[in-house]
Amino acid sequence: MFIGQVRIFTTLYRTRSRKLYLANKESTRALIMERIAHFNQHYQVPIARVAIKNLKSRWGSCSRKGNLNFNYKLTFLPPDLRDYVIVHELCHLKEFNHGPKFWARVAETVPNYKELVVRLRTIHKEWGIF
Repeated sequence: MFIGQVRIFTTLYRTRSRKLYLANKESTRALIMERIAHFNQHYQVPIARVAIKNLKSRWGSCSRKGNLNFNYKLTFLPPDLRDYVIVHELCHLKEFNHGPKFWARVAETVPNYKELVVRLRTIHKEWGIF
């Protein structure tokens, strides 16, 4: 039943388990690096470092130095949501804001980003994630 799946995923997303993090860190890194390579063929942005972390309140972040940080729990999201988060952070390396130019860049490879943003917010709101 869907209700059972919601409970499983809610528990998974709420946990800060170091054991779960360490068990999934490298497979998440491999998945994210593959998707970064895919999308960066289009964006062509320099990336200094990619880190996989057990973040408490974010799916990803980036710095002006070109460092990208991703939550290991991305590996448990559906591929379209995971790709959106990756593209979102890549686009911040060119536009370090959420202005119209930033969203236009996101839309170049994720045209349905508005729908995906709503889905991610729904996860946060309904499941109490982060």
